[in-house]
Amino acid sequence: MNSSPSSRSSVVVAELGPTNTGKTYRAIERMLEHDSGIIGLPLRLLAREVYDRVTARVGEGRVALMTGEEKRLPPRPDYWICTVEAMPTDKQVDFLAVDEIQLAAHRERGHVFTDRLLHARGRRETWFLGADTMRPMVQSLIPQVSLKRATRLSQLRYAGTRSLKSLPPRSAVVAFSADRVYELAESLRRLRGGVAVVLGALSPRTRNAQVAMYQSGEVQYLVATDAIGMGLNLDLNHVAFAALSKYDGAEQRDLFPDELAQIAGRAGRHLNDGSFGTLNTLPELHPRTISAIESHRFPAVRSLIWRNAALDFSSPEALLDSLSRAPGHSAFVRVERADDFDALKDLSHVPAVRDVATHRATVELLWQVCQIPDFRKGLFGQHVALLRETFLQLTAGDGRLDADWLAKQVSPLDDVSGDIHTLMDRLAAIRIWTYISHRSGWLHDAEHWQARTRGIEDALGDALHERLVERFVQRAARKSARRFVRATAHPPPTSDSPFAKLGLLLGEAPLGDGGTMTEEQFVQQVVDATHEAFEVDALGRISFEGQPLARLVRGKDRRSPQLALAEPEVWTGGARQRLERRLLALARDLVTEAMGGFPAEALAGAGRSAATRGLAYRLAEGLGVISQGEAREQWRLLDEESRERLRAQGVREGQRFLYVAEALAPHALERRCMLTALFHQRPSPQGVPGAPVLDAVALGGREARAFGYEVLGPVALRIDIVERLSEALRHPQGARQAHALMQELQLESGVRTRVLRELGGQSGGAASKRRRRRRRGGNPPGTAPDKSGAAAPQAHAGAHPNPRRSGAGEGGRTGGGLKPE
Repeated sequence: MNSSPSSRSSVVVAELGPTNTGKTYRAIERMLEHDSGIIGLPLRLLAREVYDRVTARVGEGRVALMTGEEKRLPPRPDYWICTVEAMPTDKQVDFLAVDEIQLAAHRERGHVFTDRLLHARGRRETWFLGADTMRPMVQSLIPQVSLKRATRLSQLRYAGTRSLKSLPPRSAVVAFSADRVYELAESLRRLRGGVAVVLGALSPRTRNAQVAMYQSGEVQYLVATDAIGMGLNLDLNHVAFAALSKYDGAEQRDLFPDELAQIAGRAGRHLNDGSFGTLNTLPELHPRTISAIESHRFPAVRSLIWRNAALDFSSPEALLDSLSRAPGHSAFVRVERADDFDALKDLSHVPAVRDVATHRATVELLWQVCQIPDFRKGLFGQHVALLRETFLQLTAGDGRLDADWLAKQVSPLDDVSGDIHTLMDRLAAIRIWTYISHRSGWLHDAEHWQARTRGIEDALGDALHERLVERFVQRAARKSARRFVRATAHPPPTSDSPFAKLGLLLGEAPLGDGGTMTEEQFVQQVVDATHEAFEVDALGRISFEGQPLARLVRGKDRRSPQLALAEPEVWTGGARQRLERRLLALARDLVTEAMGGFPAEALAGAGRSAATRGLAYRLAEGLGVISQGEAREQWRLLDEESRERLRAQGVREGQRFLYVAEALAPHALERRCMLTALFHQRPSPQGVPGAPVLDAVALGGREARAFGYEVLGPVALRIDIVERLSEALRHPQGARQAHALMQELQLESGVRTRVLRELGGQSGGAASKRRRRRRRGGNPPGTAPDKSGAAAPQAHAGAHPNPRRSGAGEGGRTGGGLKPE
């Protein structure tokens, strides 16, 4: 991700404008048009939202999520969704984007955004998104930038002051402290029957559960901090400010007009107009402020927060000096204060730390320890004491944290009792240990501690969500939405329906450890589950831990199956929405499997030639397999670089087909058969999907190719087998090789003759006919003399003019006991 001569030559785009302009949406779409990409976002809550959106498009197998405390890393991700601070600086990707770039002027976090603005580049394309106030600064720092002005999709109008009682449905009330949020939520609950709450301090799963409850319509009101101002997509019609000042970590101050606009702009999504105002406990907004917010015009940013990136680790003093170095550019202001700098300054005066931090490696480690975030935001001295102990343990003994000491810190937090405030405090504390657990080199058995801290954080998050629901959603309304939830013990099911068992599970069924499982806990297990945890049968029915959840149904094409939840009325609206999102991502993973991992969406991107886009689209349509007749013209138009890129993605040029090698592996063909059967609404082929040979009559000749087979005489051969036979027949002694292959397939002699004839080859008993024809001076149709004068089969008429490659020896797998050549 860092700058390099090649990355500096990439296209740099700055798309700047107000909220609700679709900037982030367009950046995501553009990223998916590339083979690989990273997008940095300002909040972990927004990162999780974007991750959910992207995985619903391309599946979870291709997408990584990285924030300070949450990491979801598949084996080979193409796309990285991150907080700006967590963006991996060692990854080279084609596309890179940073959202809310105006935060480069934020006095605590700004230096990270400034660094990304100066140094972060994609190989091919880089996008910076944010407020129009950054336009002069971006143009000054990046002269070659392509500036785009984003316009709001809907109007935003001032609606004056309102009482809580008169707020319209789909409203958000914004306050700037947790206590005030809870106070307002309690008042709205009494007036309106239910409310969701969103605070930046919530865990992602708690926030997701609250937002899903609001988005699904279970509740019509939301009370939040300014965490909703940074791009969270909510269906809001009105935003009401309950305060116009906040404590920013240093002082209580009035919000600037552009900060008010960032929050107010959450109202009115897409083409729906929105409104903003204040509660009637506050005065009217000043007319100049109203005008600025409605017209989206604010003073330009004149300086950015900067921190020296060339650090001196020779000693703590030298490190402090290098961090204190003044910028060499008039547009930059050195960061005034930051927790990591303050912690380093305090620790550098501790004798035990000074005695150890005497060379580069330990000073660098000290700086890494100082960067552990203080999520508790309590007494800073308490946090520094924790950092001191952590550093001294890491520099003593074997350089790992003592497991007993770690357990002593973590175990007291594994407690889901208590009120909302107590759970919030524990949640903030465990986030520190979740962060530490992801520094794998610091712990013995890091995976164990990652799982444990994540488990505690999840349990606290679930408990917090339950407390929030209990306190801020009227019980009568909640129970009517969850009719299946019963507090009493459940008798054994009297129905054989699998959904009766599901109802028992979701109705607080006993767990193995004697506890109970609520709807939220079960849904969260599904949301967090890996791809391997789901079972999908040949009919597209999806199960999780033996419980049927949904089934795939026909979509607009084979690549777009839709989802039907099993008994959707069982779920509350928020739970239903989250389940559908996760299972839709699973469906996309299944399509990717069927295509052998071929990144059709990226290769069909706008940056490609028309021929590449067309070919990628056709391959995607064919789930990774198309005939040479369909491919020939577009393949001819490709330059060699484009062909090599396709080959690198697994595309093979066969005699009869252009195909993705892995798309013909047995497991991929199983998925292909399922998707094809769903779309054509007919049963999968009889026999084992993915087997080398199927009965042609049972398969049905017209649809054989759709299932990945080619009908040759009385049998249907898997397309990669057909390509191996076709490749063999191109050579002088190919008939012998083809016969050997068909013997391996256990095809009878008569069937082998029919298959060879269909392929344009010779039957094994035709040698005497060839000799008679040669004596008469002729060759059989479809053959040409080889160098020795013997007739050799010509390439199939549908083959590529220059068939240098085939799937036979390039990674194509067979299955059914058949070994690749």
